Amino acid sequence: MRIAQVAPLYESVPPKFYGGTERVVSYLTEELVRQGHEVTLFASGDSVTRARLVAPCIKALRLDGQCVDKMAHHILMLERVFSSMDAFDIIHFHVDYMHFPLTRRSGACTLTTLHGRLDLPDLPPLYHEFSDMPVVSISDAQRRPLNHARWLGTVYHGLPPALYEFNPRSDDYFAFIGRIAPEKRVDIAIQTAKRLSVPLKIAAKVDAVDREYFEDHIEPLLDHPLIEYVGEISDVDKREFLGNARALLFTVDWPEPFGLAMIEALACGTPVVALRRGSVPEVVDHGVTGFVVDSPEEVIDAAARIGDINRRACRDVFERRFTVSRMADDYLALYRTLATRPSLHVVPALQAMQSEPLTRRDRDATSQFTN
Repeated sequence: MRIAQVAPLYESVPPKFYGGTERVVSYLTEELVRQGHEVTLFASGDSVTRARLVAPCIKALRLDGQCVDKMAHHILMLERVFSSMDAFDIIHFHVDYMHFPLTRRSGACTLTTLHGRLDLPDLPPLYHEFSDMPVVSISDAQRRPLNHARWLGTVYHGLPPALYEFNPRSDDYFAFIGRIAPEKRVDIAIQTAKRLSVPLKIAAKVDAVDREYFEDHIEPLLDHPLIEYVGEISDVDKREFLGNARALLFTVDWPEPFGLAMIEALACGTPVVALRRGSVPEVVDHGVTGFVVDSPEEVIDAAARIGDINRRACRDVFERRFTVSRMADDYLALYRTLATRPSLHVVPALQAMQSEPLTRRDRDATSQFTN
């Protein structure tokens, strides 16, 4: 198939450091190329790919000190995507809803994966208006606030199996990885480590918007011999960081859309202790690959008995459920359905106004693909 992948421009594909969406786009793009598909990747110019790269900006916008207006680069990218839409059998967007008006007016064959949280009060009116857009969730939990959207399915993230090596043994520390933000609750991980007298290593970035929270609430907690803050780390560093950990403490307190760090840990054989939020019960098999709990106190209890979890079982579940080949196959099934059934495409705006029943039939036609 001739496939376009459209990535956010804030990070490169793959990202140098933090960047879950761009990392997933990279894995998917490279797997599709490996399977023999003709793939064009729209991403920042410092991206590394075997696909054809179309770059509306020189480098990732978050790392570009000269960039003032990030939206300008995204609008330029959308223009380049839609000006060449006839070259693709499917255009797969990973930029939230930014392209919806252009998709509706062009009638292009598109699919959109929504990577973020969807429980924000601003979103229901938008997705009611654009209820004709075919979208994919990354967990069943993610879609609950927007049940009226045109969901074609849920596709869980996947990783290349060789990216992380299985480690049958661990060192004596817990790991926390991701962002430091109020909803990520690294304070719970710190509390757990202190209560159990087990070292905690924190590999996390601090966004500008969270700097005050970090300085006021988290930084004072780091002054303890058990707690080590290492900052952002690369993919190469993550292999050792996660692979040697006794457990990943995934203490998020928000409706987590997926949680890539959880399957990165499982790929290493490292079990996960996580609060029951969002996608967590869909990703962690309670009692098999870790523990899913309901309170900070239960995090402590679960972490204390993490030795009950078989590390080999964690890797086995990863290989069965969360590989990149499985992810690519799931997306290819949706691509082929959309590409071979024009009735499932978004109807151009003018045609929709002239033929409202057609729009209704389109929505009905997708119901068989909704999980």
